[in-house]
Amino acid sequence: MADARRWSLGTKLAVVAAPFLLLTLLAISATLWVSWQLEGGAAAVNEAGRMRMQTYRLSLSLATADVGSLPQQVAAFEQSLQLLRRGDPERPLFVPWDDTVRARFTAVERDWAAFRRQWDGAGRIDVAELRAQAAAFVARIDVLVDGIEAHMSRWTALQHLLQTAVLALAVAGGATLLLTGYRFVLEPVLQLKQAIERLQGGDFSARVGARSSDEFGTLAAGFNQLAEHLQSMYRNLEAKVAEKTSELHDKGERLQALYDVSTLISGATTLESLSEGFSRRIAQVAHADAVAIRWSDQSNQRYLLLAHQGLPPEMVEDEQCLHAGDCHCGQPQAASGARVIPIQTLPQGDMKHCARADFETLVSLPIRVHERTMGELNLFYNAQVQPSPAERSLLEALAAHLGAAMENLRLDRLAKEAAVAQERNLLARELHDSIAQSLAFLKIQVQLMRDALAGGDPQRVQAVLAEIDAGVRESYGDVRELLLHFRTRANEEDIEPALRSTLRKFEHQSGIATRLRMQGHGLPLAPDTQIQVLHVVQEALSNVRKHARAQQVWLDVQQQPVWRFEVRDDGIGFAADDPARGETHVGLRIMAERAERIGATLQVSSAPGQGTTVRLELPATAATAPPRAEPLAEAAA
Repeated sequence: MADARRWSLGTKLAVVAAPFLLLTLLAISATLWVSWQLEGGAAAVNEAGRMRMQTYRLSLSLATADVGSLPQQVAAFEQSLQLLRRGDPERPLFVPWDDTVRARFTAVERDWAAFRRQWDGAGRIDVAELRAQAAAFVARIDVLVDGIEAHMSRWTALQHLLQTAVLALAVAGGATLLLTGYRFVLEPVLQLKQAIERLQGGDFSARVGARSSDEFGTLAAGFNQLAEHLQSMYRNLEAKVAEKTSELHDKGERLQALYDVSTLISGATTLESLSEGFSRRIAQVAHADAVAIRWSDQSNQRYLLLAHQGLPPEMVEDEQCLHAGDCHCGQPQAASGARVIPIQTLPQGDMKHCARADFETLVSLPIRVHERTMGELNLFYNAQVQPSPAERSLLEALAAHLGAAMENLRLDRLAKEAAVAQERNLLARELHDSIAQSLAFLKIQVQLMRDALAGGDPQRVQAVLAEIDAGVRESYGDVRELLLHFRTRANEEDIEPALRSTLRKFEHQSGIATRLRMQGHGLPLAPDTQIQVLHVVQEALSNVRKHARAQQVWLDVQQQPVWRFEVRDDGIGFAADDPARGETHVGLRIMAERAERIGATLQVSSAPGQGTTVRLELPATAATAPPRAEPLAEAAA
C-alpha cells in the first residue's frame, strides 16, 4: 500500500469511500434489475389470468350458441398468447423463461389448438363435454402460471438478499467513514482548536504537530508559521506601535493642515487676506523659519512679493520685485514639483540676501493652475532640510490649493465686473428706449414753443405748452417706473409674492384694478429667470398704463406643464398695422429682448376695442431652481 502521508485529504476519503460506493451501486443496480424482472413476471401472470377468463367466456358463448362474438374472442385469446410469447418491454411484460415454463407454455399452445378443433366443426356441440374440456384447458393454464410464480419466487428471494446486502454496505460504509473522518478530519481539527485556544490565551509558543501532508498538514504548517510570526511581532510590538502612532500623528497633522487651508480659502475674500493667512499657516505646517508668497505677472517676467512671514526687513525691501532669472526664486520654467536649494553650498554671491539672513535651505514650490504659473511659494530654513516624499506631497497639495484659490478670486472678480457691466448696459438700454425718446419729444416741443412765441400765436403756445406738460409727466412716470423696475427683488423660491407686489405698485400708480390667478404647482424658477419674468410683466403693465385706457388688468400664471404668464386688459387695443403705435413698439421690443435672454416665447395679440393680451411661455428647462434659492441682489446693483 502506498504511503498515506503523500495523499491529500480528498484522496484518502475517496479511497475509503470508493469500494463501498461501488458495491452499493452494483447492489442497487442488481436490485433494480430484479425488480424489473418481477414487474414483467407479474404482468405475465395477469395476462395468463386473462386467458383463463377468455376460455370461460368462449365456452359460455359456445354453450349459448352466440356464434357472432366467437371470432372476436378467439382473436383476443390469440393476441394474449402472442403477447406472452414475445413480451412487451413498454408495459413491461415478459415471461421468465426456463425449460419448465417453456414446456408448459408449449403444452398450453397445443391444448389450445386441440380445444379449437373440438368446436370448429359444423356438428352439434355437447355442453357437458365442452365444460370438461374448458376446465382441463384452464388447469393447463394454471400449471403455466404456477411455473411463472415459482420462477418469480426465486427472483423475490434474490431481491431480498440484495436489499439486505445494500443495508449492510450502508452500515459498514457509514461506520468506516465515521472512523476515517475522525482520524483524518476531527482529530486534526481538535489539535488546531487547542493550539488556537492557547494562542488566544497569550501562549505564542503553541504549535500543531504536522503529521501528514494533506490539507490539514498544510494548514498546521501555516498555523505554525503564523504563530511564529505573531511571536516575532509581539517581541517588537512596542516599537512598531510607537512607529505607527508617529505615522498616524503625521497624517493627522497633514489632514488638519489641509482642512485649515481649505477653511482659510473658503473664507478669504481678497488676494491680500488669502496670501497673509496662507503664509502664516504654511509656516506652521512646514516648520519653516520664513515664508514668501510671490505673485507673477501675465508674462511671468516679474515676481511681486505678495505676502511674507519671518523675512528680515532689508530682504523684504530688496526683494519686493524680482525679475525672472535674477535669483533662484522666481523661475517660471522650473519643474512642477518642489525644489530644494542648499543656499550655503551655492557659489558666493548667489542668493546673497538669503545667505546674509543665515538661511541654509530654500524649498521653492511653483503656484500653478492649469499649467499656468501664477506665482511661487518659498520656504526658508536656518538648517539643512530635505523634505520626505510625504512632506513634499503635502506642500505641493497646499500650493495647488493656493493657486486654485487665487484663480477663483480672479474669476469671481471678473464675474462681478461682467455683472456690473451687464446691468449698466441694461440700464443704458432702458434709458435709451424710454426716457431718451421722451426727452427727444420734449426737445421738439421746445422748438415748437419758440416758433409759436416768435410768431405771436397764443393758441399755438398753449397747445405746445400742454404737450410739454404731458411729456414732462410722461417722463416723470417713466423715471418712477424705471426705478421700480430696477428695485425688483426675488427673495423667495416662489414668484407669487413678487408678482403680487408688482400688481399692488401698479394699482397705486395707475388706479387700474388688477387680479392675479395662479394655476397648478410646478418647480420654482431660477432667480435670474424670475427677474426677467418680472421685468416683462412690468413692461406689459407699463404699456397698459400708457396706452390701453383700461379699467382692469388680469395676470394669469400657469405652472404646469410649463410656466406661462399672461397679462390681459380690457382697454382699447390696437391694430397690427397702426402707424401711430411707435412708442408701443419700443416696449414690445424690450419685452422680446428679455424673453429671448431666457429662451422664452413672447406673443402679443390685440384688436381695436378688444383689449390686449401679452403671453410669455418659458421653456421646460426654466424650472431648475435649487431647493433653497438664495436672495438675488437688486438688478441695478
